[in-house]
Amino acid sequence: MSYRTRSSGSSSAARIIAVVADVLAFIIILWILMYLLDANRGNDFVQWVHDAATWLAGWSYDLFTFDAAWARVVAGYGLAAVVYLFIGHAIAGRIRR
Repeated sequence: MSYRTRSSGSSSAARIIAVVADVLAFIIILWILMYLLDANRGNDFVQWVHDAATWLAGWSYDLFTFDAAWARVVAGYGLAAVVYLFIGHAIAGRIRR
């Protein structure tokens, strides 16, 4: 296997990891926006986004105890989105090297 082939493969893997991290963060951020804009929770798409974001941010969405519900949602889910972006892009950057 030549250097060029290995480099191309690692570049593709890094790109895939970065895109997956971006998609996960996008789902969480989409839920934050839907929550702040008071989206109809009876809508199937809104419910799917909420369920996916809750599952993805299960470790952080109830981490903070602000009095305002919107602040808990933004901080808890937002932390998960930032962590996914940071770790995903850090791993992608390491693979590219």
